[in-house]
Amino acid sequence: MFLQMMKKAILLVAVLTLTVSCGEYQTLLKSDDAGAKYTYAEELYNEAQEENSKKKYRKALRLFEQIVPQYRGKPQGEKLSFLFANTYYQLGDFYLSSYEFERFQQSYPNSDKLEEAAYKKARSFYELSPRYDLDQTDTHKAIAELQAYLNTYPEGEHAEAANDMAAELRIKLERKEYEIAKQYHLTGEARAGNYQAAITSFTNFLSNNPGSPFREDAQYYRFDSAYQLAVNSFRELMQERLEQALEYSQEYKKYYPEGEYSEAVEASTEDIKSRLQNF
Repeated sequence: MFLQMMKKAILLVAVLTLTVSCGEYQTLLKSDDAGAKYTYAEELYNEAQEENSKKKYRKALRLFEQIVPQYRGKPQGEKLSFLFANTYYQLGDFYLSSYEFERFQQSYPNSDKLEEAAYKKARSFYELSPRYDLDQTDTHKAIAELQAYLNTYPEGEHAEAANDMAAELRIKLERKEYEIAKQYHLTGEARAGNYQAAITSFTNFLSNNPGSPFREDAQYYRFDSAYQLAVNSFRELMQERLEQALEYSQEYKKYYPEGEYSEAVEASTEDIKSRLQNF
């Protein structure tokens, strides 16, 4: 009986505390007291960090949004601007976090939070980078920002993470370029001109991405595009195209003598040599 009464009392106190807290917060939202809003918003922010609470970050953000303009250029403005940007970041609103971190960098170029702001701005663009098959504007921006961070802080706290993210994003761009070329190859049977487009695209890809994980695939599909183009050509064009395909075959075998596509390349190469004997 006593324990039940204690539990009810504790619950009642918690409810009353929450009610008072919510009432205080709502009153502050309508208040013109910027100092009180600053103090309470910072308390909410610190609690949100300790508890990893999205709810408290959102509550702090509403107060920050009201007072940030009033503190620009004032001594408290530097800290407030960083907390404001980082709140967006913690809430996953990466468009606004990237914007606010950029604004912080421009406004406070001597801040001791400058490195963290540069990294989180770059990380924001990294988080905005879409699937490889979509527009990659944010991916290019993220790579540029990550590289800017690495150039400025080569031994920085987040240098390893920044390098890893930049490498991941470059592979994403390579995949997009590779998949475009491969699509030309896959549609070549329906439209012969696409085989030529595939050859050109794969050649450009190999030139632009010497260390790509898609390099062997690109070598093979360039060869196969050339082979398919040759064997489906008019006779007057066939010899030259067979010889070109043979060159691509030799290049594949040079770099990948025991590669994934070795058997397919060898079979097609034998067919090319057989056909060339007729010329």
